[in-house]
Amino acid sequence: MSDPVKTRTKSEETRQRIFEAALEMFHDRGFDSTTMREIATRAGVATGAAYYYFDSKDAIVLAFYDQARTDMEPRQEKALSASLDLRERLRNLINVKLEYFAPSRMLLGALSGNTNPEHPLSPFSEQTREIREHDIRFFERALEGSRTPGPKDLKRHLPRLLWMYQMGIILFWINDGSRGQAKTTVLLERSLDVVTRLIRLSSLPLTGAIRRSVTQLMDTLMA
Repeated sequence: MSDPVKTRTKSEETRQRIFEAALEMFHDRGFDSTTMREIATRAGVATGAAYYYFDSKDAIVLAFYDQARTDMEPRQEKALSASLDLRERLRNLINVKLEYFAPSRMLLGALSGNTNPEHPLSPFSEQTREIREHDIRFFERALEGSRTPGPKDLKRHLPRLLWMYQMGIILFWINDGSRGQAKTTVLLERSLDVVTRLIRLSSLPLTGAIRRSVTQLMDTLMA
C-alpha cells in the first residue's frame, strides 16, 4: 500500500513540473503559440496528466498570478514598513510589482489585451477578484498608515482608484521600449507627485462637491 504522504508529494512535484514547463514555453514561444500537448511533452508527462492538474492554459496563468501574490506579499509588507510618506509607500508598492514581473514582462504583454471582465485572465474578471482585492487592501493600508490618509468620504474608493492607477503604470511599462524602461521610471515619479498632491488637496473643504461626484461615479461603476 502506498504512503499517502509520498503520493501527495509526488503529485505536487508533477504539478510543479508542468507549471514550470508551461511558464518556460510561454516565455520562449508565447502564450498563444503554446499548446497543452507541448507543455506536457516539455514536462515529461502525458497530455492527460497536464489536463488533470490544469484544465487549460488559462488555469496555469491564474496559478502564476496566485503564486506571484504569495511571493510578493512579504516584499509588499516591507514596502509599507519602510516609510510613513504616502508617495514613498506607493512608489515602493508599485516597484515591488515591476521588479517581480520583470522576467515575465513579455508574457504579461501577451496577456495584456485580456481586459474584458468576461475573460478569466482579465484583471477585472471574477476569476481574478481575490487577487485584485488582496492587492487593493495593500493600497488601503498604504493610505491608512501614512501621513496623508485622504478624506474619510473617499476611504472606500481611494484604494481602488490607486490600484487602477497602478494598473495604468504597469500597462505603460509592459509596452515601454525605452532602455531599461526608463520612461516608466520618469512616468512613475512625475505621476506620483500629481497623485499625492491630489489626495492632499481632496481633504480641503472646498473639494467636497468634487468628492461627492467621484463617490457617485465609483458607486455607479461598482454597482
